[in-house]
Amino acid sequence: MKEKLLSSFMAFEERVDVTADLHNIRTEAIKNFENKGFPSKKEEAWKYTSLNAVLKNDFSVFPKKENALSYAEVKKYFLHEIDTYKIVFIDGIFSSFLSSTTHDGLDVCLMSSALTKPKYKEVIDTYFNKIAKKDDSLTSLNTAFAHEGAFINIPKNKIADKPIEIISFSTGNEAALMVQPRNLIVVGKNAQVHIIERHQSLNSNPVLTNAVTEIFAHENANVDYYKIQNDVQTANLIDNTYISQKRDSNASVHTFSFGGNITRNNLNFFHEGENIDSTLKGITIIGDKQHVDHYTLVHHAQPNCESHQNYKGIFDGSSTGVFNGKIFVEKEAQKTDAFQQNNNVLLSDKATINAKPQLEIFADDVKCSHGCTIGQLDDDAMFYMQSRGIPQKEAKALLMYAFSNEVIESIKIPELKNRINKIIAMKLGVSMGFDL
Repeated sequence: MKEKLLSSFMAFEERVDVTADLHNIRTEAIKNFENKGFPSKKEEAWKYTSLNAVLKNDFSVFPKKENALSYAEVKKYFLHEIDTYKIVFIDGIFSSFLSSTTHDGLDVCLMSSALTKPKYKEVIDTYFNKIAKKDDSLTSLNTAFAHEGAFINIPKNKIADKPIEIISFSTGNEAALMVQPRNLIVVGKNAQVHIIERHQSLNSNPVLTNAVTEIFAHENANVDYYKIQNDVQTANLIDNTYISQKRDSNASVHTFSFGGNITRNNLNFFHEGENIDSTLKGITIIGDKQHVDHYTLVHHAQPNCESHQNYKGIFDGSSTGVFNGKIFVEKEAQKTDAFQQNNNVLLSDKATINAKPQLEIFADDVKCSHGCTIGQLDDDAMFYMQSRGIPQKEAKALLMYAFSNEVIESIKIPELKNRINKIIAMKLGVSMGFDL
């Protein structure tokens, strides 16, 4: 697969508009990928996650044709209970038919336009590929093929009146397809926005999505980002998200991992000012042979900042979970308040969780903590509920819902909270009134 990607790079540049600066960025990126290749379990950061089985598929790098979908075919995947701004891609190609045409003062366009149009040159020069890890092979691979994706600029003092949905559909018309969406999101001073991201396959043909999102939150900006990962069990997702925060900003990312074959979430926060608040929360509920790996980093580089991590995992069947969370506190980052918690429930003897919470602290006036638990459902609580007439299946579901509720309660979009509740009920195999 590596050789196919390298040979496709020149063909890719010939079919897209490329400025000299962008050509240099892409060439450097593809050289880095050529040197490093796909990550393996020999690397500490990938110790518990192997891509070997996925890479045996002969993925197409480019879809053979532009595919169309009707609204009726994909309606259920949108948050249709409320009005939202929609940015939709089909097999990696923008769908104007399914996307919103107006954005009420928000600067929303395609990365393909932002990368090539002169009016966006200053923005691209300032932000594109500035916080994405240059030495990460999969991020480099995405950078080399960066073309389609969402560019969102929220002007200063602007409060987005509706959530923005970024949804990428895979039709399955290719025997196997690899897509590499690239998103750039800039939230100006005193601006606010809610964004929902989803990757969804529509049939069982293998898909590998290697996504990169760069988010810049300026002074006193407020960014809420939600990732819904509930794909079919032949879909594979590598999600690389990088967030830069200026002083007094608030940024939160909620990751809901329910479906897919292999899912790897790389989530990186960088503090570039004082009084910053970062929130990282997630719920993972998987079974069968599914695999979900959360790799997080919060880099505290300035004083008087906070970060809060809370990840919950429920694992059934022969599923595997990984949590590798790192908090890095520079010497200058005094008065840091950093919290990290990872709690897991194993419902099967064959389910596995690998947890590695990490603290690296070089400041002496901080409040930092981390914790990890791995266990099973409380037999006494199960017995109590069953003695009160609650059937075993529903009692088990209630306990698991209560276990997850701390994360669910922090969702700021009521309609999205209801949607997540319904997905959890479906994953737990019960029909219950989860609108709590």
